[in-house]
Amino acid sequence: MWTVIYIAPNKLIAEKYKKILTDEGMLVQLRPIGSAHLGEHASVEILVPESEAEEAHEIITSAMGS
Repeated sequence: MWTVIYIAPNKLIAEKYKKILTDEGMLVQLRPIGSAHLGEHASVEILVPESEAEEAHEIITSAMGS
């Protein structure tokens, strides 16, 4: 089962965090939320397998601080 670990404000930030997580060997899915007409500016959910959620959240939190 996939779990949302973060909601990025736009696709650019979501892609940045996806790369960080995949570089750590994690499976990552991105799921846009909101209206389709917002395109690149729509918020994006970042999802990982439930078993990796805690570690992924720690990695994202650490990346935000740097």
